[in-house]
Amino acid sequence: MENKYRKSIVALAAVVILLTLQAVFGWVDAWAAVAPGADAAASQGAQGGALEGLRTFWNFTGFANFEFSNLIMIMVGLFFIFLAIKYDYEPLLLIPIGTGILLGNIPFVEGYQVGIYEKGSVMNYLYFGVKQGIYPPLIFLGIGAMTDFSSLISNPKLMLLGAAAQIGIFATFLGATALGFAPNEAGAIGIIGGADGPTAIFLSAKLAPHLMGAIAIAAYSYMALVPVIQPPIIRMIVPKKERKIRMKPPRAVSKVEKILFPIIGLLLTLFIAPTALPLLGMLFFGNILKESGVTERLADTARNSLINIITILLGVTVGASTQANVFLTVDSLKIFGLGALSFMVATAGGLIFARIMNLFLKGNNKINPMIGAAGVSAVPDSARVVQQEGIKYDTSNHLLMHAMAPNVSGVIGSAVGAGILLSFLLQ
Repeated sequence: MENKYRKSIVALAAVVILLTLQAVFGWVDAWAAVAPGADAAASQGAQGGALEGLRTFWNFTGFANFEFSNLIMIMVGLFFIFLAIKYDYEPLLLIPIGTGILLGNIPFVEGYQVGIYEKGSVMNYLYFGVKQGIYPPLIFLGIGAMTDFSSLISNPKLMLLGAAAQIGIFATFLGATALGFAPNEAGAIGIIGGADGPTAIFLSAKLAPHLMGAIAIAAYSYMALVPVIQPPIIRMIVPKKERKIRMKPPRAVSKVEKILFPIIGLLLTLFIAPTALPLLGMLFFGNILKESGVTERLADTARNSLINIITILLGVTVGASTQANVFLTVDSLKIFGLGALSFMVATAGGLIFARIMNLFLKGNNKINPMIGAAGVSAVPDSARVVQQEGIKYDTSNHLLMHAMAPNVSGVIGSAVGAGILLSFLLQ
């Protein structure tokens, strides 16, 4: 019985293969080529058509169009996926981006609306949200709807740490200018120092669209590597004694304060940097939805379904934009180097400023300088790093809530910084 089924499957497979060959190679009369008494010329013509069909098929495969640069980018994509699965480094970002890199580096014949840069292709339509800066404000809407600003409201001076960490943006701007980048390109590269992927995409889409892929990948890569990059810098700058500083618990924040904060924050920050309106406007709008208490359904949609959908689209399209022929350039290598430098400078800026603040604070008002590392806007990863470092030296010293204050202020600070750069450099 088993042999009978096996023979039936083999026969069916043979029929499927013949039908497939007929469809692919355009065999108008495949039977005539093998039937007894078939005309020799017809047989040769059919064979010639089959060979030509095979040749055409081969020319359209990825194998025929493969280049070594594609292999390099595919390996990068696989590495991102590996980091996400093996080490849990920002999996919600690295898996979509890594998969997008794979999609963007499958070799194909141009002109058939396949690639992300080909007008009319599905990927190009999805990429529209990146090029026109649509996705980042929607991400900010979701972030606002899930963010609790209580720790910042209860201790407003910690906002200074978020501002201090933005030194990485402007230091990198100067470094990029020194390496020969145009001012608008340097501004787009500098925002990597804010450790905020959506802001980096938003600004580069306005100032340097041709560098957006490299800038976005660099920003998200360093965001994912926060647990690797920041701890050594913290240990280098903050003495062991100061790492054990215990901060007094944050005070309780009233509902009125929680409602007023996003309204006042929206008006104040946007009067300072109106060009940051798409980002900060949506951030504070999302927080108003959350804190008002009467729009829970909208807030829930923003912080769950909407942000998840946009994260998928953003990650896949940003990853797919790294086609090897566009991405693998000397400028991309410079951007990655500058991005690493900007992230380290931003972290160091927050830590050093926290130590300076302690010179003016007395008694239990002193802050643990490690929370200065959370001034970069990699929410909430940099705050988690501070928490982990804190309990290494005192298992009962929980710094997460304190670190969230500079962390969320870093989000606001990087968006304000982007708005300032945009107002100066946008032509």
